[in-house]
Amino acid sequence: MIVPNGVDVPDVLPQRDWLPDGRLRLMYLGRLSPKKGIENLLHAIDRLDDSSISLTVYGAGDLAYATSLKELAERLGLLGKSVFFAGHIDGEAKSAAFHTADVCVVPSHTENFCMVVAEALAHGVPVIASRGTPWAEVEKNQCGLWVENSAASLGNAIRTIRSHDLAATGLRGRRWMQSEFSWDAIAKDMFQIYRAAGQTQ
Repeated sequence: MIVPNGVDVPDVLPQRDWLPDGRLRLMYLGRLSPKKGIENLLHAIDRLDDSSISLTVYGAGDLAYATSLKELAERLGLLGKSVFFAGHIDGEAKSAAFHTADVCVVPSHTENFCMVVAEALAHGVPVIASRGTPWAEVEKNQCGLWVENSAASLGNAIRTIRSHDLAATGLRGRRWMQSEFSWDAIAKDMFQIYRAAGQTQ
């Protein structure tokens, strides 16, 4: 049995508005690195050409690479209009970011676990995760989409998830995290492993 990473699931979430004034607020949270596929997400926003969709990029990384992302956003005419770079966040600022986003997008080329997917779901935020992440079950649990990380595929996913009941979608993800990925759930799994190991000795 493989025990996954655990995630902190907040006991209570504050009241929130979904799609305020019809605006879809996307977030990316993570390291700014070429393996994260952020360029594809920027191109997806450009293809959508919808002023009611915004993306806030949270994270830091190599200065030259971070600068190249901002330059790309500027060339596409998105910087400061529909795409915003907010830098590294943690703690309460991270929780606040989840509470003011409608969807978390993770466009990585490859990931081992990708903690931000679990964190977003724990905060009741639906996700769009690339197939470079091991999160195919977001679709089985009806709390997001698992798609190719091309600009076209990400754009289609953003358009599709916008039509979902985001509150209900996020709630299903939160319940999934509580039942399988909370520290209480992880502790129970670990206990079962150690008990089974003891019985075989």
